Formats: sequence, structure tokens, C-alpha cells
Amino acid sequence: MATSLTRREFILVSATAAGGLVASAHFPTRARAAQQAAPAAPASLGAFVRIEPDGSVVIGARGAEIGQGVITSLPMLIAEELDADWASVRIEQLPLGIEASSEPPGLRPKFGAQGAGGSTNIPEGWNELRQAGAHVRWRLVHAAAQRWSVAPEDVRSEAGSLFGPSGQRAHYGELAAAAAKLAPPAGDLPLKPASAWRILGKPQRTVDVAAIVTGGVRYGLDVREPGMLTAVVARCPYFGGDIASVDDAKAREIPGVRQILRLPAPPADGPVLHQLAAGVAVVADDTWAALKARDALAIVWKPGPGARDSTAALEQRCLAAVKKPGTHVRNDGDVEAAQAGAHHALDATYIVPFLAHATMEPQNAYVKLEGDRALVIAPTQAPGQANKVVHELTGIPRLNIEVQLPRAGGGFGRRGETDAIAEATLIAKQANAPIKLFWTRDDDTRNDFYRPFGAHRMRATLDAEGKLTSWWHTTVGTPIAWRGRDMEKAPPWTGLVDEDGVPAGLVPNYRSEFSSAEFQLMRGWWRGPVHSFAAFASQCFMDELAHLAKRDPVEFRLAVLGEPRELPYDGHGASVLDTGRLANVLRIAAEKIGWGRSALPGRGLGIAAHLVFGGYAAHAFEVEVSGGELQIQRCVCAVDIGQPVNPLGVEAQIMGGTLDGISAALHQEITVKDGRIEQGNFDSYRLLSMREAPDVELHVVPSTLPPAGAGEMGTPTVAPALANAIFAATGKRIRRMPLAKALRG
Repeated sequence: MATSLTRREFILVSATAAGGLVASAHFPTRARAAQQAAPAAPASLGAFVRIEPDGSVVIGARGAEIGQGVITSLPMLIAEELDADWASVRIEQLPLGIEASSEPPGLRPKFGAQGAGGSTNIPEGWNELRQAGAHVRWRLVHAAAQRWSVAPEDVRSEAGSLFGPSGQRAHYGELAAAAAKLAPPAGDLPLKPASAWRILGKPQRTVDVAAIVTGGVRYGLDVREPGMLTAVVARCPYFGGDIASVDDAKAREIPGVRQILRLPAPPADGPVLHQLAAGVAVVADDTWAALKARDALAIVWKPGPGARDSTAALEQRCLAAVKKPGTHVRNDGDVEAAQAGAHHALDATYIVPFLAHATMEPQNAYVKLEGDRALVIAPTQAPGQANKVVHELTGIPRLNIEVQLPRAGGGFGRRGETDAIAEATLIAKQANAPIKLFWTRDDDTRNDFYRPFGAHRMRATLDAEGKLTSWWHTTVGTPIAWRGRDMEKAPPWTGLVDEDGVPAGLVPNYRSEFSSAEFQLMRGWWRGPVHSFAAFASQCFMDELAHLAKRDPVEFRLAVLGEPRELPYDGHGASVLDTGRLANVLRIAAEKIGWGRSALPGRGLGIAAHLVFGGYAAHAFEVEVSGGELQIQRCVCAVDIGQPVNPLGVEAQIMGGTLDGISAALHQEITVKDGRIEQGNFDSYRLLSMREAPDVELHVVPSTLPPAGAGEMGTPTVAPALANAIFAATGKRIRRMPLAKALRG
């Protein structure tokens, strides 16, 4: 099933039972068919817009809300072109919307892209959703023009009301029924210029913030449904392992325990399509009984193929492999010749660890199977995939599987996977009862799709004037494209090699190459995917080269970027790399941190800049190091994400991403010993403490360019900027994360 509208959207309108107006986005083929038949019925929560006779406006939020603010920003796009009164608009989260399609045969989305990943919600909705609002406004204006016998161009809309040339006035609800009867306009409509915006580009608070702080928002863990039973699972701690034996006699004695069931292991090879691990599920009346019974299980596990492996051994394999040739991903000029005749040369290797996602809300899912119908309520970034997984496990037609989207307590890529939903489905199927599956923090940390492990060997040369003449980046890592659903044909370096990132295209001799490192652990997308994996090495190495050339690190980077121009960029959220925009955020971050000033003893400034999913970000830090302990004195971030839709939302995303990036850079790593994850809770997988957290001084570049998303933007440049600041403070180069551990070592 497609995940977004790929052709021009069309707007269908139909009357509600109360005489209101409902608008939704559809493909042109459906719109043409609808003109020849009765109007389509509205979805259970309406569609994008619902206008009732009293003038109240309800806008449906299509995107999965995982904390990135799309429950606010996407409806803002509609409300602006609709000329709604934002202060009185109500927002409703839409469920997954799919429908049958004849062109092409199969299923298609009713509302466009509803997933969350790659900071795509705003770019994908930028024109689609504004057109949705414009089409509703067009109908209202023409309904008013007919009622008042005036030309449509003489009707003005503002804040949910329409005004005629002779003082006529009506709120939207008075005209909704008449508007629903009008034939839809053909094609796209003109959109408002930014100078006329009353909602977009203005700071808007998250629409459900009051409910969040008062406990009124329903997260997945808050689901309570009639007849629901609770399930927890004891999972095999070895990836690819299985159950040797189970003694559940004591567990069955716990009051409230209903059933104890087995979950099969995923296939020994091929894609991991559903659950991650073999397990024993306890089904009980409540969470407490389920957890107590799980503790009472006596399970003997059968180790998997990696039972004797460790991340320490993996690191040694990677360090050996980076010294050998890899597969060329990009190869410009002749790096060997350039390095053989170099005036200055530098060779450095960097290590990035496995990382867990550590969402504040652990994985959970509610699944109810009832005959040929199913209901899923789960915090997910992939509602379409959730629907598909339930279909695969039960055979229930996909159109009969409802997926509701409660607000999620974080995602970061983890909730793009649907293993928890698969587990809940398997348990509900065996238990013949509605199941709410609950994961503990330890479950979540030890059963993840981890950010890959990798080693980066960086080699570069400079001429006598300190100009960069060659760059050779060898990556050895654990591929994301390993046993992943829908990734069988993806290159093994997918998500690990930023082949068109700086300085590709800016240096005459450039090579990027990759080798796979084998390891028995699932990998997945982690906040900023390729950028958070690759920027640490490339931006730290750029700093090292500047010092080798005896040039200022900012000036050296600007010289590499050169004159503003657009370079081709393949994938990772962008089609071009604009050196001028990247240089601009670098200059802003440097200026705001006070780059070039003399630092106090034990203090240092560090900086890094990178293209991230179509936007540009730079971080600058001032740190103090004393006795091996690091304290961040200042943190500056500059971003260019095109036209900001909601400046307050952008601020929240960049600040949150920065703090998340600091957590990962300083403290976090997932390690494996004897085939088992060593970390379980936040005592061993540390988050940044409030005492450590700096104020994030954010500077957003004003822009009229189409917007990029902000969810990934604040993380990738944090780690290299911090490492560079530590060097400036101590003279010690840190080439591995977590930085705090390396600093103390």
C-alpha cells in the first residue's frame, strides 16, 4: 500500500447527518467516480475538516503523533487556507484510513501519508493539506456568493466567517449544507501568500498540551477496554534463540493468571516479519498478576547462533576490516594517487556503538480479534504496517482491521517496527480474548532494533597551503538491511553511508566504501539515521584536518564548502546539498557562541555542521573539563529548515533533539556479552540528567523555501561538536562514543 498521495489530491465534500460539511483528500480517479455517484460517506471521525451548523470546525490530524507535534502542525496547514479561527478549532486524531482501489488494484490511503519517519510529514503535507483547506474555503465562498447573489471574488473569508460586499456576514456553519451540494472545483487552487498568513509561521502551542500536563491525553499504556486482559512476555535473551523448556506450575498459582502461552521464534533466516523473539506470554487480569507470574516462570533458553559473541569482539573485527578494501559506494578521482603524493596526510578511526531508542513510553499494544474484524490501538509510527501485520497473522481482511493512533510517548524510529503489535495479535489469537500487551523498561531496552554499530576509518590529504585534496571514508558496520522487512533488495550500506555528504563533490579525489560486519542483533532506524551514524566521524575528522593544516576549524570548513552552490544529493531526505545554506548555519552558530575568543583554562569551543533530511544544522558548544568530568557551559544551535510552519514546534523539536543527542553522545551504548544485552534500565543505559542539561540557544534561519521536517534535525551534529569542544579544552581527541566514558578512560 502506498504511504502518501503521489498524484494531485482532490477534495470530496459530503453533508453530515447534522447538515455540516466534511472534506477529505482522495485521488482524482475516486473524485471523478464520486461525481457520477452519491457522495462518499465521511470517516468515523469525519475527514480532514468537519463543519457543523453551529460554525464549529473540527480538523482531522492524519499523522501519527509521536511527540513531533504533527497533531498541531498538519492541521495548521489546513486551517490557514480554510481561514478558520485557530483559537476555536478542535483537532481530532484520525485513525488509519485505507480503501479499495481499482487503479491500480489493491488498497490505497484515504488521507495520504499517516506514518512518521524521516521528518516527512510536513514536506509531504505542505501542498496536499493546504489544498484540502483551500478547497473547503472555495465551496464556502461560492455558497455565500450564491446566497447573496454576488460574485465569488467579492466574498471575503476571515476567522471562520464570510463577508459580502454590502455588509453581509455568515459563519461557516450557516453555509456548510449549501457548500456540500456544490460541484468540486477542478485542479489545484491558488494558495495564500505568506504575507497573508494568520496561522502558519506563527507560534502555536501544541493543541493537547493542557491535556498532557493534566493527565488527560490517552497514550497507548492508558488503554482500558471492556473485557481486556493484560499480557507480558518473557523473551529469549539470545537473538535467534528458542525455548528449551518451561515449568509454569508456580506461575499458574498466582491469583488472576488466566493463561500461559508460547510465542514461536522468528524464522532462522530471512526477514524478521513479526515478533523479535521466542517467548512465554502470561495472560492475566491485571499487570501486577502478569508480572508476578512471569517472575515465577522457570525457563531454560536455547541459545542462538551468536551466543558466544560480544560487542568487544565485534569491535575488533571492525577495526581489522577497516584496514581492508571495501565496496565502493562513490569513487571520484584517484584517492590512492592523491594520498601517495600528499604534503600532509591524516588517518583516524572512529567507533560508534549500538544504541537503543529508549522511548519514555515502552512498547505496548491493544489488539481485539472478533470474527472477521480486528481493532488495534497502539502507539505506532507505521499504522499501515500494523494493519498489514495483523492481516498476515490472522487472515482478517485489511479493510476490516481498524487501527487507532493514541499519542505515543516517543518514537525515534523504534515505533516504525511492529513487533509488539505482532506479539499482541498472536497472544489475542491464542487466548481468544482482547489483549493489552505491556512491556517493561527492561523489555524495551533488551528487545530493540538498535542503531547500528560501526567503525569509520577516515583518510585525507592536504596540500602545502592546507587545502583538502583527497578524502577516503571507509565504513564497516552492522547493516540495517539485514533480515529487515522490505529491505531484501536494499544495498547493505543503506542508512550507514552518507555517500553524497560533505565533502563529496567538493574535493577532487573522494572515495566512500563499505564492508558489512556480521552480528546477531536486529538493527533499525534511530533518530537521524544515516546522519547520526556518519556525522560524528566526518565532522570530528574535519576538525582534526583543520588543526593539521593550522587553520581555524570554522574557516577551514567554509573553505571546503566554497562558493554557494547546489550539489546532487541522493536520498536521506534531500535531493540537493546547498553549500551556501550549510555555510550559513555554520557562521551563525560560530557567531552566537563567540567563536575565536580566548577560552578560560580548561574550557574549549567546538562546532559541527551537517545536512540533515533536507535541512541544515550546526551545533556549537562551550565545555569545561576538570578531573575527567565534563560540564557543558553553553549550547548553541542554528538550523535552516526552510519556511517554519510552527516556530514553537520547531523550537521544541530542535531543543529536544539536542538534549537527546547529548544523552547519546555522552552516556549511551548497548553492549553484548555472551550473546546477551548487558543494559536493562536507565541505571545502566543513562539519560541526560537535569543537572547536566544545558539551555539550548536556538537560532532558526528565516526562509521562504518549502519546509523540511524538524524531528531529526537537532541530533546528528551534537556528538561531533561536543567531541571537538573537548579537544579544545583538553587537547585530547576522542574518537569513540560514549564521550564521557572515553574521557574518563
